[in-house]
Amino acid sequence: MRSRRAGLTALGLLAAGLSPGVARAADEEIQVYMDEIGPPRRLGLDVHLNFVPDGRTAPDFAGQQASGGRTRITPEWSWALNPNLELGAYLPLMTVSRDGGFEADGIKGRLKWVAPRPDAQPWFWGLNFEIGRVKHDLDRNPWNAELKGIVGTRTGPWTLAANLNIDWVVSGPDQGAPADLQLALKAAYSLDKLTAVGVETYNALGTTRAPGRFDDNDHQTYLVVDRSFGRWDVNFGVGYGYGRPEDRWIVKAVIGVPIGPGA
Repeated sequence: MRSRRAGLTALGLLAAGLSPGVARAADEEIQVYMDEIGPPRRLGLDVHLNFVPDGRTAPDFAGQQASGGRTRITPEWSWALNPNLELGAYLPLMTVSRDGGFEADGIKGRLKWVAPRPDAQPWFWGLNFEIGRVKHDLDRNPWNAELKGIVGTRTGPWTLAANLNIDWVVSGPDQGAPADLQLALKAAYSLDKLTAVGVETYNALGTTRAPGRFDDNDHQTYLVVDRSFGRWDVNFGVGYGYGRPEDRWIVKAVIGVPIGPGA
């Protein structure tokens, strides 16, 4: 019965994600944050990959690198200070352009905190803060920041999670503009201990000053598979953009790379 209620909740969350919610290219990381934090004082590494086979080919501003045909490769390094607090760095942000050109584009740092909870409590929540600098061909504003609210639950075979993302410009031509809002949702069903299948949605909601209409915002929905291979973990998904999409089709993966001896 609890699994059935969780399934209905998942459908409700996804329906909310498809409700009205500014176009944005695929980020260097495409994932819904949950409560995972690595073992304390041990280096962790996730490699984010995404490829846009069908995206925008005309730049929005002079010197911009359009997203169509572009591959982004981003190592995410992590170091947990304790079971609830983790430092991270996206180092370096890298892209391979549609003509095969390779370049390093910047760096981002993050701080993630997850609230302590009893083992029997299915719900979790936390916060993630990121700040980083990117090259002009990715964003005309060099410094940007994001605050991410995290909430979710694990009930039976179901995992449900939601992120409310608030993005703002720290420095650049758009400094002082209202922050952008995005809602990211995930519903996954575990087939066994190693494999889960599910849906992830990423939905622009406009700004803190002016929520947008559905057709004026970028929405992406991914079919995803999460799979463990020994100490390696892979999240793989194929996404479709609608509303006013920056990218029509996106292929993405997050690969958890083991470092050092096993636990």
